[in-house]
Amino acid sequence: MVLDARDIEIPVDSYVRYGDTGTIGKVLDVKTQDGFGWVLIDKTELWYRSNLVELLDKKDIKKSDFYDRENDDEVDVDELKEKAMKFEDMELSSHVAEGGG
Repeated sequence: MVLDARDIEIPVDSYVRYGDTGTIGKVLDVKTQDGFGWVLIDKTELWYRSNLVELLDKKDIKKSDFYDRENDDEVDVDELKEKAMKFEDMELSSHVAEGGG
């Protein structure tokens, strides 16, 4: 049995959050090794110590418009480049807004 930071059992196909970075992912596998519980998260494809992750409810997970691993949607690189160009064309000025004080 693999437990999260709150001592709740983590089943495969559940969702967890790694507290240090906020990484959220679906649990692909669980294991116990040398007395420690481990979970394999789909987003990073890395193993995390189970006592450092928190089990999440599926309803609390927000889907990203950027990439949805479950549907295996591809990232549109051209669209991302277009968005980046808009930021490069912005002009910053200290005269845009002035305080009233």
